[in-house]
Amino acid sequence: MDVNSFSGQSIRNFLNQTHFRFYLDLTTFAASKPLALALLCQIHTEMDQKALLKSIEGPVFAKIAEASAVLDTDAYVIGGFVRDLLLGRPSKDLDVVTSGDGIELANAVALLLKVQKVSVFKTFGTAMFMYHDWQIEFVGARKESYSSDSRNPQVSPGTIEDDQKRRDFTINALAISLQKNSFGQLIDTFGGINDLANRVIRTPGNPDITFTDDPLRMMRAIRFASQLNFEILPETLDAITRNASRISIITMERISEELNKIILTEKPSAGFYLLDKTGLLDLIFPVFTALKGAEYIDGKGHKDNFKHTLEVLDRIAPNTNNLWLRWSALLHDIAKPVTRRFDPQTGWTFHGHEFRGMKMIPSIFTNLRLPLNEKLKYVQKMVLLHLRPIILAEDIVTDSAVRRLLIEAGDDIDDLMTLCEADITSKNLAKVQKYMANFEVVRTKLKEIEEKDNLRNWQPPVSGEVIMRAFGLAPCKQVGIIKNAIREAILEGEIHNNFEEAYQLMLREGAILGLFFLNQKVDVPGENLSTGNAD
Repeated sequence: MDVNSFSGQSIRNFLNQTHFRFYLDLTTFAASKPLALALLCQIHTEMDQKALLKSIEGPVFAKIAEASAVLDTDAYVIGGFVRDLLLGRPSKDLDVVTSGDGIELANAVALLLKVQKVSVFKTFGTAMFMYHDWQIEFVGARKESYSSDSRNPQVSPGTIEDDQKRRDFTINALAISLQKNSFGQLIDTFGGINDLANRVIRTPGNPDITFTDDPLRMMRAIRFASQLNFEILPETLDAITRNASRISIITMERISEELNKIILTEKPSAGFYLLDKTGLLDLIFPVFTALKGAEYIDGKGHKDNFKHTLEVLDRIAPNTNNLWLRWSALLHDIAKPVTRRFDPQTGWTFHGHEFRGMKMIPSIFTNLRLPLNEKLKYVQKMVLLHLRPIILAEDIVTDSAVRRLLIEAGDDIDDLMTLCEADITSKNLAKVQKYMANFEVVRTKLKEIEEKDNLRNWQPPVSGEVIMRAFGLAPCKQVGIIKNAIREAILEGEIHNNFEEAYQLMLREGAILGLFFLNQKVDVPGENLSTGNAD
């Protein structure tokens, strides 16, 4: 497309046809950005109003307008829904601000939509309900003031402009009128359209005040920049750096919520580099910033594990939306600083960093207020095992080694392979190709052995209880010896993964240990196996 040949009307028509998804096409207009930008800044007055009206068709908006008219109040859709509408990102999450009482308007709209349950939060003057797949929240327009030790504001009634001014960023301060005489009109008091066009994050007012009032907005700025691939304006970014220490008044739960959203973006490293640049990362996640730096002694150095880890995170992002697998990528080398050693002969080593890293996960999750449940155990498993497929890929892939990996990884084996492939960040193309080819061999072997031996989530075919009954034993060392012998025999392919062969091996091992067989009847899942003259 030759932008220079476009007239202003042609660009307007093109924008109309795309129904506000202008940001996706801004790069097309790079050669004549001033023209495109001037048009975009006037979008609310010059663009075909039918496009915006079409975007807010349906009973939800109509009933809000109807209820506000009955109550003789103004109502506006504001914030993220408007931003995402203009960016072409589908959203069913509505924030409605009114010049009247938000709770009263919510109840009136719920009645018109035949919604049975409205959740009311009197302390905050808000109410919300679900309508099909829409989540709709109502609040009265307000002003806010803050004390230095809290992000919870003192509020008082205000105008729509007051309410826009209290928003965190200009792109979140855009509003759409739902009044009958101005239905669908876009209200852009602080230049949000301009900032969307320029792909920048900026506060409606003084950024120092914005971030001092509510320090969580610093995390949100970086999260939006990462999610939308926007730039934080220099004066806004500088204000984050100046006010970084204010993050201490925010609960770690809220901080981790924003951190998780950054981790789930298409290129998480962008957010982490901003967190690091502003000083926030060292305040909220110091164990991670300890990965920074490459040290050299006698010309022997190691890679910067901070940069390597973020590269691994970016490499895994296109292949999974599993938050905890992404956390595993973030933490897979977390123990390298504490296991780093220099050997004059071999250079730098990080022996046992996978085991030490696994041990560090509970304290990290506790500090960040992340779940201390199966999610933690999953990340521990990934960190502990992340070298195993790489070691396999460096040597001849034996059936025994693959069986061991299958048993230890269980149903998470595919995630583990995804992590290991992302961990290959070498700039040596031949080395990368060799690893990837060997990983394919490992994957093929995994599939073949799984189909043959059914080893995922493996349990011993002969349990400790069966061993104790067969030989009349209480829990003791001999039971463990027999169980281990059965496990090793299955892993080495000496017997198949079934009860009959494992039971016969149990008898042989018991005889070697000098144990007396009691001829007990043993129940096998799905059948009864008689081992002697049972009554």
